[in-house]
Amino acid sequence: MKIGFIGLGNVGAKLAGSVLRNGFDLTLNELDKSLAQPFLDKGAHWADSPKEVAENCDMVITCLPSPAASAEVMEAENGILAGLSEGKVWAEMSTTDEAEMKRLAKRVIDAGARAVECPVSGGCHRADTGNISIFAGCTRETFEQVLPVLKILGRRVLHTGDIGTASTLKVMTNYLATINLVALGESLTTMAAAGIDLNTTYEAIRISSGNSFVHETESQVILNGSREINFTLDLVAKDIGLFQEIANRNNVPLDISPKLIQVINDGIERFGPREKSPNIIKRLEEATGLDITTTGFPAEMIDDEPEETGYEVTPKR
Repeated sequence: MKIGFIGLGNVGAKLAGSVLRNGFDLTLNELDKSLAQPFLDKGAHWADSPKEVAENCDMVITCLPSPAASAEVMEAENGILAGLSEGKVWAEMSTTDEAEMKRLAKRVIDAGARAVECPVSGGCHRADTGNISIFAGCTRETFEQVLPVLKILGRRVLHTGDIGTASTLKVMTNYLATINLVALGESLTTMAAAGIDLNTTYEAIRISSGNSFVHETESQVILNGSREINFTLDLVAKDIGLFQEIANRNNVPLDISPKLIQVINDGIERFGPREKSPNIIKRLEEATGLDITTTGFPAEMIDDEPEETGYEVTPKR
């Protein structure tokens, strides 16, 4: 199978690496060709436009920073839609808006191709090893067609239902992760202010009911001081904003979400939209004068699980 990949950012580059590492014929397109060069040096092909990628590949994967970017890559004069034909597949791995995903998927299907939304969750370090989790929204027939590729890109693959379901669930998980991140910043800072050793605090959370995936990853780079998790505050704001829009459309009166948006927007105003997301804790460091760092923690997360072929996760019924 010939696979095309468009979008070599923090996550996309790692996913494209899994495609190439596992022996697929890979064609790339990216605004900044220098980002593609390491893959081209290893045997990947270059296409001058998204249209050319779609014309030359069986499956085109996009992993882009916003719904607007996805729409541009799809609908531009030399976009993916212009190169799609019957039997081809478009796989959207970006975190995007449910309504926009449905709109673009309809255009793909009208062109005779198939569409699947397959956003990932679990951190860049797991995307790098093919051990990240994937949500897949599409028909069951399309899911069966793309599952062999998804099992290379990720470890756990969940078929969520029709187009739109995966985007909705992904936004929800990012909302929960952001709540965890902000709450952990408050917890670590409060414990430091109370005179509790931060290494001990980390272990107390890890072995208790307060533990979470976010704690075991982002708390480590917070305490190290690098704050490097390959995610920025503008992306956080986009995701939690999308979650609030879902709630608004469904008339759900949320309490935490509006406050969370306020906190993240304040962080953007103080530190800039491209600030590393764990540095939202700087709001509290500045307010208290405390330095929430200690020794013994890594500067970045590295997945130490061996790469394994993925499998489908089946919901309990």
